[in-house]
Amino acid sequence: MNTLPERTTPDSRRPSPARADPRERPDPRGPVRNARWRRDATVPPWGFVVPALLVYAVVVLYPSLAGVVYAFTDWSGIGGFSFVGLDNFRTLLDDRRALESVSNTLLLTVAVVVVQNAVGLLLALGVHANIRSRSLLRVIFFAPAVVSPVMVAFLWKYVYNPDDGAGLNGILGALGLGGLRQDWLGDPSLALWSVAAMVVWQYAGYSMVIFLAGLQGVPAELHEAARIDGAGTWQRFRYVTWPLLAPALTVNLMLSTIGGLKLFDQVYAATNGGPGTSSETLSTVLYKEAFVYGKFGYSTAVALVLALFVAAVSLVQLRYLRAREVTA
Repeated sequence: MNTLPERTTPDSRRPSPARADPRERPDPRGPVRNARWRRDATVPPWGFVVPALLVYAVVVLYPSLAGVVYAFTDWSGIGGFSFVGLDNFRTLLDDRRALESVSNTLLLTVAVVVVQNAVGLLLALGVHANIRSRSLLRVIFFAPAVVSPVMVAFLWKYVYNPDDGAGLNGILGALGLGGLRQDWLGDPSLALWSVAAMVVWQYAGYSMVIFLAGLQGVPAELHEAARIDGAGTWQRFRYVTWPLLAPALTVNLMLSTIGGLKLFDQVYAATNGGPGTSSETLSTVLYKEAFVYGKFGYSTAVALVLALFVAAVSLVQLRYLRAREVTA
């Protein structure tokens, strides 16, 4: 007896899927759980800061705080110490050499700040002009800023050689200006200003770079508009360029002021504070008190006064210069 073939349908030709074991079903919370695990395994942001903070605390914070404590002691650098209260600060007020060093520090700072920034601005205006050698001149003027201050001091000790045929005196003699030859570092009335000239020579190029960055930020359209209105070169500088250089001037004045108040390397290498105390600064005084006379407690008191003085001058100066930026 013939039987009709069994009728097949598309669904009947598909293999029936095997039933999945309930124990092998994926956990719908799996992605969430994995994401949470990855988030927990990620280092928190403060984890990257802690190592740097530890190094900063050991190298900067701890010595600074220890210095504040030693300023009120009679520590000699070795062994124990005892607290003496404000005796170190009273000694500082009665120390003629330290008080003279304050006057020298202020005079040196004023000279460096004024001359360095004036020369840096003139150099920036010069190399900002459209001349072929401006790139080479920028490198030449900035090069002294990257040289070690001690090397600059020894170089200028040769320039200031008191012999008639050497250094600056030799140049003056060759130009027929022998009457201007001086003992530049040996004359008490010239030593401080000779050091100031040395510092200006080294860092005028640094100020030039900052002023040059400010000049490059002045829109050319403003100069063009002022020129069309009939403004001359000085008027364009006075009313267009100078007000827009206020941020660059703030940076330069702050850096040169702080650098002048804590100047040490050039003074110590060139004159060692001499002749006598004519070029002594607060930085050289605290160095000698600590490492020559062994009065570490007194030297840290001088250092604390210097730090507070620099901070106060910087804050006042910054507030004034910021206000000038707004009104400029």
